Amino acid sequence: MNKFANTTLATREPSTLFGQPRGLATLFFTEMWERFTYYGMRAILILFMVSTVSGGGLGIDDTTASSIYGLFVACSYLLAPLGGWIADTLIGAQRAVLAGGVLIMVGNAMLASGTPQVFFLGLVLITFGVGMLKPNISALVSHLYPEGGSRRDAGFSLFYMGINVGALLGALLVPICAARYGWHWGFALSAIGMSFGIVQFMLTRHHLSAADLTSPVNARLRSWLPVVVFVSATAIAALLAITGAITIHPKAVAIAASWLIGVLAAGCFAYLLFFAGLSAAERKRVYVMMAFFVASTMYYAGQEQTGTSLTLFAERYTDRDLWGWVMPAGMLQGVSSVFIILFAPLFSALWLGLERRGRDFSAPVKIAAGLVLMGLGFLVMYVASTYVVAGHKVLPTWLVLCYLVQMWGDLCLAPVGLSSMTKLAAPKLVGQVMGLWFLSMALGDNLAGQLATQYDAANLASLPALFLKMFEWGAFSGAALLLLTPGLKRLMAGVK
Repeated sequence: MNKFANTTLATREPSTLFGQPRGLATLFFTEMWERFTYYGMRAILILFMVSTVSGGGLGIDDTTASSIYGLFVACSYLLAPLGGWIADTLIGAQRAVLAGGVLIMVGNAMLASGTPQVFFLGLVLITFGVGMLKPNISALVSHLYPEGGSRRDAGFSLFYMGINVGALLGALLVPICAARYGWHWGFALSAIGMSFGIVQFMLTRHHLSAADLTSPVNARLRSWLPVVVFVSATAIAALLAITGAITIHPKAVAIAASWLIGVLAAGCFAYLLFFAGLSAAERKRVYVMMAFFVASTMYYAGQEQTGTSLTLFAERYTDRDLWGWVMPAGMLQGVSSVFIILFAPLFSALWLGLERRGRDFSAPVKIAAGLVLMGLGFLVMYVASTYVVAGHKVLPTWLVLCYLVQMWGDLCLAPVGLSSMTKLAAPKLVGQVMGLWFLSMALGDNLAGQLATQYDAANLASLPALFLKMFEWGAFSGAALLLLTPGLKRLMAGVK
């Protein structure tokens, strides 16, 4: 019999697995399947949109497809603050994760339908689902480590490895499925993956903390009004677009969305500073969150080129013939996940080892290193693109080297940023602060789509120019954050 069988939820001690809370495995596998779905779909998304109609695609030009792609991934994270607020205020984090998973599964099933109208509606549903699931599953991870410290950093690093196991499987299997059976079967496989994640979460969620299990549902109709208004407005806009009553210009919408996200982020930070009832020390930490928000935005504007300019580079300018088998271009996205899986345990051990010796780097230094390494990856691609301009196809090893350097940067920035935001946030606002972190990803992803439009297939000289700009983007922003580090450490007020 379970030794906790006669103990109440409020008092029982959490079980452990390999020294980590057992609930981490629940969240690890839920996130793994969600990322399988997301990155599998992402591996073929822009290629499907630019593929000719006769080839089963949508026949969209590069500029429009890049704008749609950037807008889609941005909206996936733009809704994260709303998802965090819904969890904190209305239904709790667990129910938000479940609702998000169902929306993601249904949205991917709609991508597989074959009709453009249903396809774009499916993208809308996925954005809602990711916005519900992503901030709240990260908040659930933080609840497993109430003591904070480097143990939480290590837990998030392991959780981040789960993200990349799913991303690797999705980036490998979905493109192969799409290449062999057609685009729509690739999207269908993504939907199946999310269904596995939902079932796994339902069967093992009892391992999460007692507070997560007992969060009530807010039944007051007034509290639900913002959600009802937002969903209704989105549904009306989608209906008008599908029926042709309004015409949407993706590039113009993407530019407007960047401004909207920036204004929304400023409003969220203003709320935290002046209206959230924070103490003086907690308000100082908000300024650190703002610096990390900007750094994250800069990083993901570069990192999300993986799904746009770098995938188009893989499709058009790399020699992918392996002993008579042409590797699908989308599979190269999986290389990033291989490096995360290989190096995440090493980075996790590195942070713990440095802390034991009293030499751990501060969070701002780690994040700055992530930005610089992201930029250096694009310096590799700048060199590769000069060969392309000279009329040669290049080996995929250029992309592999680029992804290796960038994933070292990713391990410095992404898990540390996630962990740091949960430490800096007031306990009552963790879900909303995690929503802000994902809002930075939304802004960065949308900027990535806009930056990718600077690549013109008819003018190959635009390719090295884009990669050189991305190198400068990462190097200069990383250097700026390093200069700000002493002041940020003072504002962190003891948070490690």
